[in-house]
Amino acid sequence: MRLHHVLPEYQGRVRLRVRPFPLEVMAGEAALRAVLDQEWWLAAVQEPLARFKPFDGEDWPTTTLPAFELAWCAAQQGEAAFFAFDLRVRQAFFAESRNIGQREILLDLAREVGLDLASITRELDSGRPREAVLAEAQAGQERYRVRGTPTLMLADGTKLRSPIAFAQMREHRITGVMPLPCHADACLQATRDLFERALTVGPART
Repeated sequence: MRLHHVLPEYQGRVRLRVRPFPLEVMAGEAALRAVLDQEWWLAAVQEPLARFKPFDGEDWPTTTLPAFELAWCAAQQGEAAFFAFDLRVRQAFFAESRNIGQREILLDLAREVGLDLASITRELDSGRPREAVLAEAQAGQERYRVRGTPTLMLADGTKLRSPIAFAQMREHRITGVMPLPCHADACLQATRDLFERALTVGPART
């Protein structure tokens, strides 16, 4: 959310490209509800512009692959279409308890942000989105040594330290939390600082 909010301030200087990394494929296991239920509050503290509500109900998504596939389809309709869909999916999961692993729900979200559903359906049925998503994820793992999400890097593969705190886990339980690098509105400035550092050490994009 912070990246999307600050990005317009760097128009023409920074290009943000979001690449897929479905954990159930690349790490062998999707994000477990037992873990995310514990981390919900930590994300809420660090994302002042996002809405968070603990997931309500039993319809928990067991895969993110369909969401990545449909996001790829959205990107074929332009960068603005992709970002609108990307944010809508995150909102649907983190604030509305919707199962973003289901194609029907993802198509509803695409409709809400004004995407061309006929084009998306044709792409999904062709199988091209899954091939593209898996190819990008594999490149991230093998070429850039991505091990988890989120991972921020420059176009040349230089990794950037994201201004967020991660939970320390043992046997799927939080045993500690890293010191918060920021909270509330200060996180927006921390993201601006990240962009400025990126501009000084690499190509004008991240």
